[in-house]
Order: sequence, then structure tokens, then C-alpha cells
Amino acid sequence: MILEVFPSGPFETNAYLIGCEKTKSGIFIDPAPDSAAALLKAAEKHGLNIEAIFLTHSHWDHIGDVHELKKSLNLKLYIHQADADNMRKPGSDGLPLMFAIEGAEPDHFFEEGQKLQVGAIQMEVIHTPGHTPGGVSFYLPQEKVLISGDTLFKGSIGNLSFPTADSEAMWDSLKKLAKLPPDTRVYPGHGPSTTIGAEPWLADAKQLFS
Repeated sequence: MILEVFPSGPFETNAYLIGCEKTKSGIFIDPAPDSAAALLKAAEKHGLNIEAIFLTHSHWDHIGDVHELKKSLNLKLYIHQADADNMRKPGSDGLPLMFAIEGAEPDHFFEEGQKLQVGAIQMEVIHTPGHTPGGVSFYLPQEKVLISGDTLFKGSIGNLSFPTADSEAMWDSLKKLAKLPPDTRVYPGHGPSTTIGAEPWLADAKQLFS
């Protein structure tokens, strides 16, 4: 598997390139503001055919370059339906934008437990609301990898003070992630990677963060 991360935009949001070395299929995850050039360069370097954009959620710092990439490469856009309206009209969730961001129409909606393929790479959608209603994480069981968006960071969790955040939903989401194998490598929406085993507080997050 090819996995590259590109911290981009004013909050150094992690934009991801995932690629299958066997089939040369690939996707972009959370193309943050100012990430498009780096993502395209990396895809070209690996000879990947990018098929889609997957979004962990719709906050503006994770979708800044979605419109540009979707239009230029004619990519399919995937998001959970609960975050779709904010993708169509960025900022409609009440979170102020630092600059204008053009919306885009989703093509497919993620569902809990949905199985996806990127070439030979198997991915499972885990609905992880809390930071946003439609937040999702992507679990790659064979590679022991989790793309966690802004649900789980190294030693911390996503901001619960935003307009559409739901703390009770977040505690349930973190309990889901706590059940993954401890050697699962976690790649978050911001900051460095970690592992599930290195975050033993996950099932008790309510006591720590509420």
C-alpha cells in the first residue's frame, strides 16, 4: 500500500493519498486547502489512477481543494450524508470560513460498516460522529491502519465546541475505535500518527474530556 500525508492549509490539516501498488488505483482523503498540487504530484510519482475523493467530514479545512480536484480529474466524491449539505455549501454548518471555499455535489454517501475497495486494498467505513454528525473513519484491516479524521488525535480528540458537535456521540465513537486491534496505526486529521494501543483512555474519554 502507498500512504502519503500532506499537512496543508492554515491548520496543517492532513491530506492523504492512498494507493494500491498492485493495481495503481488511488484515492485522495480530505484534500485540505493548498493540498491539490502536492497530492497530484505524488499520484503522478507513483503512477496512480485517482478514482475518488473520500472525506472524513465536511469542515472547511478538510475540503478546501475538493472542488478543484473533483472538477479537474472528474472524480467521484464520497461523504456521509449527515455532512453532505455542508459540502454543498461550505460554512452552512455555522463554522466560520477563513476564506471563500467552493462547494461540490457528493456522488456517494458512506454508511456504517460499508466495505470499499481501492484496488486490492480493503477499507471499512466506521461512522464516528461527535466532531460533526457525519464524521467517519476508514479502517484498513489488512494494513492495520485507521484514518481517523478529527475524531481521534495522538493523546486527544476532536473539538466539541463547534456548532454541530455532539459530545455524547463522540464518547460512543471513541468506544468503537477502542475495540480495534491495539497495533492499529492511527493517521489523524491533524498532527502525528499514533496507535490504538498507545491511547488506552479511549473507552473512558468522557471522564477525561467532558
